[in-house]
Amino acid sequence: MTAGRPPRVLIDATSVPADRGGVGRYVDGLLGALGKVCGSGVDLAVVSLRTDLERYTRMLPGAEVIPAPAAVAHRPARLAWEQTGLPLLAQQVGAEVLHSPFYTCPLRAGCPVTVTVHDATFFTEPEHYDKSRRTFFRSAIKTSLRRADRVIVPSKATRDELIRLLDADPTRIDVAYHGVDQAAFHAPSEEEKARVRARLGLGSSSYIAFLGAKEPRKNVPNLIRGWARAVADRTDPPALVIAGGQGHDDDIDRAVAEVPSHLRLLRPGYLRYADLPGFLGGALVAAYPSYGEGFGLPILEAMACAAPVLTTPRLSLPEVGGDAVAYTSEDPAQIATDLAALLDDEHRRLSLAKAGFDRAKEFTWESSAEVHIAAWSRARS
Repeated sequence: MTAGRPPRVLIDATSVPADRGGVGRYVDGLLGALGKVCGSGVDLAVVSLRTDLERYTRMLPGAEVIPAPAAVAHRPARLAWEQTGLPLLAQQVGAEVLHSPFYTCPLRAGCPVTVTVHDATFFTEPEHYDKSRRTFFRSAIKTSLRRADRVIVPSKATRDELIRLLDADPTRIDVAYHGVDQAAFHAPSEEEKARVRARLGLGSSSYIAFLGAKEPRKNVPNLIRGWARAVADRTDPPALVIAGGQGHDDDIDRAVAEVPSHLRLLRPGYLRYADLPGFLGGALVAAYPSYGEGFGLPILEAMACAAPVLTTPRLSLPEVGGDAVAYTSEDPAQIATDLAALLDDEHRRLSLAKAGFDRAKEFTWESSAEVHIAAWSRARS
């Protein structure tokens, strides 16, 4: 190995889901930034699902992009291939470092390995996961902390929890904050806002926005209950729009059933990527009362769209939001109180929108890429 020479890195992007949720945003954002520095900061190869081959080839003109076997589109086959086919591929492309961006990694890679562990909530909030998922990810995290040469995490809170709960070695953990694509997530025009309201059938009605997976950890049922309490007695109550994947939180349907009939709650599912700025930036408030996050990309994206954000001070969320967001608790009564206060204070909403928009500029994928490249260089040495 030559001192100062960029490491040859193979990134396993086969875990990226088609819906472009959190891990998809992370991998896409990181690769987009790396594409700008290929040849100077890193010598890059990427293995991806066949459906992403064109995307990553276009995004990474200076990198080698390799299609994975078609079978790895199915999770059990992907996990098996990760242990056998991925190490072989790393050898074939001459990788000096293998980066696994989603918790798991090969046990015998044949070269140094770095792994991204996105959060520790499988340990801090175990009640919000079903048993099989909790068991799998707890085991994967413990194995990665033990086997990986370096572990990359998206926040200091996640690093500290891994150290506190699992006695992780702090000298092998690198904190790389996520970034936000300022072109994709921006302060929307009035036309963009109107287009989203029209698509949702809202007309000129105001609304509260939630965007994310419908998982128990996201606390959507209590958001619904808090919103209903906050707006039930208002003359022109704003709607609540719960957008994103379907998830597996059965309590959401129970909370919906409790909503008074004169209030309007919409669940449009996935929104088009191009509609997200208009959706988030057009909301009176973007609400995200999570029980805890490894980073909190949804609140950063809402901030970048100039939305006033209401979230909780749990785990990493204050690292992202700082003083530029409003905070509440996970309890529906407190959500109702704090949401009502924001709805009644236009000046504060405008102030938060500006502060959040300005703060979001501090989080860039280029900065994240620099930390990753430094971690890969440490792993190689």
